[in-house]
This record gives sequence, structure tokens and C-alpha cells, in this order.
Amino acid sequence: MQDGSLIPRFGRARRDPSLAVLEGFHAFKHAVRFGATVLEAVTPDAAELARLSRQLAPDLADRIAAIAREIDPEVFLQLAPLAPSTGVMALAERRLVDPAAVLADQRPAPVVVLEDPRDLGNMGACVRVAAAADAAAVLTTGGHDPWHPDALRGAAGLHYALPVARLQDVADLSGLDRPLIAVDPDGEPLDPAALDPRAVLAFGSERRGLSDELAARADACVSIPMREGVSSLNLATSVAAVLYGWRLSARAVTPLA
Repeated sequence: MQDGSLIPRFGRARRDPSLAVLEGFHAFKHAVRFGATVLEAVTPDAAELARLSRQLAPDLADRIAAIAREIDPEVFLQLAPLAPSTGVMALAERRLVDPAAVLADQRPAPVVVLEDPRDLGNMGACVRVAAAADAAAVLTTGGHDPWHPDALRGAAGLHYALPVARLQDVADLSGLDRPLIAVDPDGEPLDPAALDPRAVLAFGSERRGLSDELAARADACVSIPMREGVSSLNLATSVAAVLYGWRLSARAVTPLA
């Protein structure tokens, strides 16, 4: 493939619902580690990429060297609105996820639902912390694609470490055999040890909070204890606080793998 043909190919991929655009070493590294099907990986400096791989992901260094190819640095700079300083970009197949199957999964781990999140980087940060806490999945509603390149960058490619998908409607959360827990400032103070390990944890946007429709469907509503006068937390921080409250309380019974 000629280097120049990569520019339209990467441009089209950003609009292709079957593809993921991975920008930067960490996104690429995690995608490879968690089994992504990588279609193309490019770097302007193969020697520097090899050095980064040996330093930051020695377990993947040989695989990365076999996948990535060196291209003209001027072409590389045109493959994204802001080319990553870590010098690698890739295209991969998205992981297909059936939200109904995710919600029916019997594994004792919570599902995170983000209702109409607006900031793609923040959405990605939620995926990153959910993967780290070994949550069951991250599902989103609203118009933003959770696999957008900006969300993938915010997640450091950890969309491949757990299921990530968009729900068509909050009505899809009806009739579950999981408790639906709304996280809202007006809820009862959170007791992490009391959280059902299979709970669906619903978080609203910082500006609007949860919709009345989703709140009405919830089996319970909990709040994160905060200092008086502090009105809200960043969305990803809220997800982290609840998941790690649960994870650390659960650790006394079930050690982290």
C-alpha cells in the first residue's frame, strides 16, 4: 500500500461503525494485549516504537514490531487531527457487543451505564477505570459513539478489555434480573459493601444528571458522600469512586485476580 493512500483510509475509518482508530502507543498496546484484530499499524519511526515497546510493554514488543510498519513522517502527521506524540496509529476491527447478552451475563460484576455522556474523552476515561476495576461492561445512551477515536484515546484502547456498546434506549434496562441503581446527589449515601455485585450502575451527565425516565426505573438511588458545598464530581471520577468502593469492599471476600 502506498503511504499516500493511508490518509483517506484513516479518514474513512473515523466514520466507519465497524472500525476503531487507535491513536497513540497506549491505545495500540492495550488493543493488541486484549486481542483486537489489527488491520493496519503505522509509525514514522520504527526504532523509536521498538524502544517504547521494550520500555512500556516488553511482553508485546515482538508482536508490535511484527504488526507496525514505518511510513513517511509527513504522511503520519495527516492521519489524525492531532498526531500522537508516541508515534503510532492503527486501525482495528471493533469488538461486536450485544447489550442484551451483556445485561444477561451472570458474572458477579457491575455494568456501568452512562446516560447521554457529552464529553468523549471523559467517556473514554470511564471505560478505562471500568476496565481497571474489572466491571462487566460499559453501556452508553445518547448520540455520541462510545467507540469514537477520542473516546478510544481517553480509554487508552481498553475498549478491548471489556464490552463497550451503545444502548438504543433506556427502556432496554427494563425487566432485568440485575438491580438498577441510580447514582445521583439526592440518593441515600453509598454503602459500597451493600452493592449487589451484579448491579447496573447508572450515571447521568454532569450538567443534566439522570433523566426522570431512568431515575423512575431505578430500584434504588445512591449518592457519593462529598464535602458540603461541593456540588458534583467529574463523571469519570464518580464512576471510579463507586466502582472502587465496590471493588475494595468486595476484596475482603474475593481478592482481586
